[in-house]
Amino acid sequence: MKKTKIRLGDIDFVLFATIIMLVTIGVVMVYSASSYFSAFKYDDAEYFLWRQLAWAVLGTIAMIVTMNIDYHVYKKWTRVIIIITFILLCAVFAFAPVKGAQRWIRLGPASFQPSELAKYVVALFVAKNIANNTQNIKKFWKGVVPNLAFTGAVAAMILLEKNLSITMVTIMVCVMMLFVAGTKISQMGLLAGGVLGFGATFIAIEPYRMERLTGFMNPWADAQDTGYQLIQSLLALGSGGLTGVGIGQSRQKCFYIPEPHNDFILAVIGEELGYIGVMIVITLFIIFLWRGIVAASKAKDLYGSLLATGITSVVIFQALINIAVVSGSMPVTGVPLPFISYGGSSLVINMIFMGVLLNITRQSNAKNA
Repeated sequence: MKKTKIRLGDIDFVLFATIIMLVTIGVVMVYSASSYFSAFKYDDAEYFLWRQLAWAVLGTIAMIVTMNIDYHVYKKWTRVIIIITFILLCAVFAFAPVKGAQRWIRLGPASFQPSELAKYVVALFVAKNIANNTQNIKKFWKGVVPNLAFTGAVAAMILLEKNLSITMVTIMVCVMMLFVAGTKISQMGLLAGGVLGFGATFIAIEPYRMERLTGFMNPWADAQDTGYQLIQSLLALGSGGLTGVGIGQSRQKCFYIPEPHNDFILAVIGEELGYIGVMIVITLFIIFLWRGIVAASKAKDLYGSLLATGITSVVIFQALINIAVVSGSMPVTGVPLPFISYGGSSLVINMIFMGVLLNITRQSNAKNA
């Protein structure tokens, strides 16, 4: 009997192009946003440019590699990846804190943030667990609780690093995957309430988080302290108008917005490229969401569908939070804009899992030969 061979189809070109455009915008805007800061701090206006470009090239290579690896391989290696991730999450406490938070493993000039990997590990675990136990998804104790328990353990480790924003992203990814898998609406209501309660509790018990909340509600009441970042972000966005002041011409990046190439890079985009520039970025994320949904809906199996959902959710939840913070729609919190904000470990890990997402699309386009 002749054995049927499966030939991988083409990647989702729209998704691939969207990712590359976001990364390209990121490299250009990291250079523009950081040039003034890096010229004074490192005596080199291109200091962050070459680093971000190197990470972008490395990330693109990694994406091409994972794009050609059968995503089912990760199902077999999930346990090993989980163990490695927990070791890395513990390792951060061996290093001195930075601005009161212990989030980084530093090896010479390079640094790595394990929480960036942990978000995706939750997606790997939940996808595998649900796919292997489909009969339990409607059962709260057998279907929902095991996934929440694992996510809670990961979230607790991230929270100990004083990173509430990424903790919330991790939990929201799990909840979204459970919803897509078919968890009962009544249970989803409980989960949503639990997530909101969790967030409110950990905001209330940390004075600096309460200061951020009050600063968000009325930033001009303390314009030099708790409301400072938001006010400078709004000034940048407002100064840009429709078409912006021109790339490289931002005033707010000149020591007004702290480290403008990081979490508030969208404000610099708004100032230099205007409303049009911001809308281009937002449109690209909307296209990414659309293609992520298509990838999940067309995946060849439940595991691929849930994994695509989780990967897409990580990117979109982070983008939503970052955009909301920069525009003053929610309190200031440290969530980078995916693909665009400066950061090597974040960019490379994102790109690795973009390759996984693209492989899911390739397999859904597979043809018999």
